Amino acid sequence: MHYKINSDYKTYKDFLDDCIFHFDTKGTPFGNQKRNSLKLFSKDDLLVNIKSFKIPNIFNQIAYKFFRKSKAQRSFEYALKLKALGIGTPDPIAYYEFSSFFLFRKSYYISQQLECDLTYRELINDFEYDDYDNILRQFTRFTFQLHEKGVEFLDHSPGNTLITKTNNGYDFALVDLNRMKFGSMDFESRMKNFARLSKYKHMVEIMSDEYAKCINKSYEEVFNAMWTEVKAFRAIVDRKKKLKKRLKK
Repeated sequence: MHYKINSDYKTYKDFLDDCIFHFDTKGTPFGNQKRNSLKLFSKDDLLVNIKSFKIPNIFNQIAYKFFRKSKAQRSFEYALKLKALGIGTPDPIAYYEFSSFFLFRKSYYISQQLECDLTYRELINDFEYDDYDNILRQFTRFTFQLHEKGVEFLDHSPGNTLITKTNNGYDFALVDLNRMKFGSMDFESRMKNFARLSKYKHMVEIMSDEYAKCINKSYEEVFNAMWTEVKAFRAIVDRKKKLKKRLKK
């Protein structure tokens, strides 16, 4: 076993160890369990969210063992980077890894559970959501700040931004952090980063309008570039759906 615990949470080591060693029999399931397993555990006033990544295929078991950082380690390290940049994300607590002599097996990422009022997904499912336009525009400004700080969140998709209402507006926090790039982003990369967020033209129009104000470009230039990336991504999604239907026949 290999692990690393955030220095702010060293006193919880025994509790964290127990959560990991008894993950299958303890804890409360949380959220979508299709790809990976998530559970909540608590001790005193600390509520933690533990993500158990599924065992990778044989090729990735070799890659994670010898050549690449695990998803859990990347999630932990990227969360620390986001915190250092002043970007919202649940507090990173620890990661644990289990391997055999030649193969990587299981990994777990532990973060503090962060309660929120909604995710970006609500804006897709409910166009009448209270303060809709304002939330979407503030989310767009949040994304602009990510880009300005050199954060390319490769899983910038509807379920991965937590939104909390505050006295001054809204706070945004990123989750599902294991795929990120850090460095200067050109205009094309920035527009591509919106591709997964919505297939609805009216949402793209609002985001384009707000992003244009932030980046000091015309609305037409931003919308055309953003909408092109959205359509290209949707075409890939549609092709995959058609292929799956054919394979099922």
